[in-house]
Amino acid sequence: MSVDMLDTGIDVPEVVNLVFFKQVRSKTKFWQMMGRGTRLCPDLFGPGQDKEFFRVFDYCQNLEFFGANPEIKEASAAKSLSARLFAARLDLVRALDEKDSAAGGFAAPEQQPYEAPGNRPDPPSLEEVCAGALAVLRETVAGLNLENFIVRQKRRTVEKYQVDQAWNNIDDEARDELVSDIAPLPSSRELGTEEAKRFDLLMFQLGLALLKGSKRFDTLKKQLLEIASALEDQTAVPGIAAQAALIEEIQTSEWWQGVNVPLLELVRLRLRNLIQHIEKGRRAIVYSNFADEIGPGEEIDLPQVGEADFARFKAKARQFLRGLSGNQVLDKLHQGKPLTRYDLVELERLLLEAGIAGPQDIERAREASRGFGRFVRSLVGLDRSAVSDAFGEFLSHGAATHQQIEFIGLVIEHMTEAGSMDPALLYEAPFTDIAPTGPEQVFEEGRVAALIARIREISESAAI
Repeated sequence: MSVDMLDTGIDVPEVVNLVFFKQVRSKTKFWQMMGRGTRLCPDLFGPGQDKEFFRVFDYCQNLEFFGANPEIKEASAAKSLSARLFAARLDLVRALDEKDSAAGGFAAPEQQPYEAPGNRPDPPSLEEVCAGALAVLRETVAGLNLENFIVRQKRRTVEKYQVDQAWNNIDDEARDELVSDIAPLPSSRELGTEEAKRFDLLMFQLGLALLKGSKRFDTLKKQLLEIASALEDQTAVPGIAAQAALIEEIQTSEWWQGVNVPLLELVRLRLRNLIQHIEKGRRAIVYSNFADEIGPGEEIDLPQVGEADFARFKAKARQFLRGLSGNQVLDKLHQGKPLTRYDLVELERLLLEAGIAGPQDIERAREASRGFGRFVRSLVGLDRSAVSDAFGEFLSHGAATHQQIEFIGLVIEHMTEAGSMDPALLYEAPFTDIAPTGPEQVFEEGRVAALIARIREISESAAI
C-alpha cells in the first residue's frame, strides 16, 4: 500500500508492505500511515501463523526525519471559500464604517466619479453598499442551525451575534471572534455558485484595497480586467450581451480613473452570475512537472501572462476604430465584404500611426484571431442589416416557423456582435435552448448545410 491511500478511516489488517514514495512532514499523518501496518491479523500466513511484522519501503527519508523526533507544528487547515468571503465582507463593512466615522458621515469621493454614458441605472450609494454587506453577514449568522453538532460547539458565540445589538460596533476583538468562530460554520444562507463567490471575494478585496490604498490594488485590478476580457468573448450568451456596455467600460482607463466602492459593487452585482459562462480554456492553467532528480530547466508557456495588457489594447483599438467614419476598409469589413491584402496593410497602418498598437500587439492579435481582419471585425462587429439580408433566404421560402425565426435571430445577433461565428456553436447554448439536438431539429438537412456554408462564408470574408 502507498502514501495517501492509508489516511484516516482506512483499516486493512492484511497490510504487510508500506511504500513511502512521497515526502511527509505531518507527524499526525505519518503515524496514521505507520499505524496501518501495526494492525494485528490472525492466521495471515496460514493456520496459526499470525501477522508478526510488516515492512516499510521508504524512498524519501521519512523514517530518518521522524526518527530524529523533530519538533513539528502541525499546519492549520486552509480556510474555506465561504469563510474567506465572510471575512472579506466583514472587513469591507468595518472599512466603510471607519470612513463614515472619520468623515462624520459618508463623504463624497475625493476623485471625480465615473459617469456612465446612456441611461444606465446609477450604482448604489456607500450607505447602501455597507448596509447590504452587513445584511448578508447577519443573515449568514441567522442561518446557523443550533442543532447542528458543529454549530453547537460555538453555540454561545452564535447566539451572541444573532442579536441585532451585537453588530453595532465591530471592534478588533469582535472581528477576530467572528472570523475564527463564526465564519467556518455551515449556514443555510446561500451565496451562489463557487464562481460567483470567488468573484464576490475578488470584488470585496478590490474595494478594501481601494479604501486602504493597498499595493494589492494593481494585482486585483488585472484579475478583473482579465475576467472582463473573457466575458467579452462570450457575448453570444444573452445575459453577458445584456451587460456588454458595462464590460467594455471596465476595460477603459476612464472607468478606473473614477472608480469607487459603489462602482465596484455595481460590477459585482451585475457580473457575479455570469462568471460561470467563461470558457474553461480561458481560466488559469496550472502546469506541474514532477521528476525524481533535478534536471535542466524547462520553459513553460503560460498564455494567460499579459492578458490584462492585451485587454487594454483591445479596448483602446475598439474605441478608436468605432470612432472612425468614412474609412473604406472598415466599411467593407462592417458590411461583410471580402478584404484584400492591401486592406489588411491599411488596417495595421491605421492603428500603428495612431499609437494605439505596436508591432507586437498586431502580431498577437493576428495569432489570437487567426488573422488581423478577423480581429478587427471582432471589435467593430457587422452591420445588422447586412447580416439580416445574408440570412433572409432561410426565412423567405414558405412560411417560417416560430422556431426557425428565433433560431436565425440568434445567429444574426451573434454575428452582428462578434463579426464571425464557429458553426459548432449551433450545437451549444443558447441555440440548444431552441433546438436541443441542433439545427437539424428546425431545418431540413439541405438547409442546415446551406446555413453552415453561409456562416463560414461571412466569417471567412475578413480573412485572407
